[in-house]
Amino acid sequence: MKIKELHDLTGKVALVTGGARDLGLDAATALAESGCDLIITSRNLASAEKSARELSNSHNIQVLPLALDVSHYDQVKSAFDQSIQWQGHLDILVNNAGGSLGTKTNLLERSPEDIIELIMVNVVGSLFCAKEAARHMIPQGSGKIINIASIAALVGRDRRIYDKNNMNGQPVDYAAAKSAIIGMTRDLAGYLSPQGIHVNAISPGGFGPRDLSEGFQKDYGDLTPLNRMGRDGVDLKGAILYLASKASDYVTGHNLVVDGGFSIWK
Repeated sequence: MKIKELHDLTGKVALVTGGARDLGLDAATALAESGCDLIITSRNLASAEKSARELSNSHNIQVLPLALDVSHYDQVKSAFDQSIQWQGHLDILVNNAGGSLGTKTNLLERSPEDIIELIMVNVVGSLFCAKEAARHMIPQGSGKIINIASIAALVGRDRRIYDKNNMNGQPVDYAAAKSAIIGMTRDLAGYLSPQGIHVNAISPGGFGPRDLSEGFQKDYGDLTPLNRMGRDGVDLKGAILYLASKASDYVTGHNLVVDGGFSIWK
């Protein structure tokens, strides 16, 4: 099979949670550029609708925007049911919704409610989505599930560069959640791969520039072998396409680290 054929997603349908901005939008864009129709979700429907219009107009694909809070199972089930009704099948899930929640990130100051909410969105929400994706993928005997983890699951963070730049670091419960995503990925792969469903994870490092200060970007780059942060709109897209396409048909249960080498350098 030719390389272009291995990466062609024409006729496929993907659901990207949190697909309206940042790395979720990068994932959606990579799939759209390869011909995939999309469902993108956001807790803010207007945000999902705006990104859906832009993706559809730019790439001549169909895009369905949905409002979704992945921590509520009834909303997850409804979103997947609507997705199936829309195109009749679902081929790819990018489990991206999550992130760091709450205003205080210091563990000793962090509220129990913020900790629980972060775990619910990042871990329980991802499991809810994987469950509903599997429900629809098992009968067709195929599918790709890509869970977005983080290098926070792989290394303890040096919070001095956050303090130096007057920034909040990620909370400890975020690292706990993303570690859970990697464990979930491996066991889901063991459970679903015999039924034709590939399950893999991506662990991104720091991406920018967004609203990050030049000082933080430089300090982060100094801790990274490639001497820079990941580039929004560029550096995640190849990994997403690889794991979503036939190019990775002999890969399952894998955690692909996309961090410029941050996690290997001491």
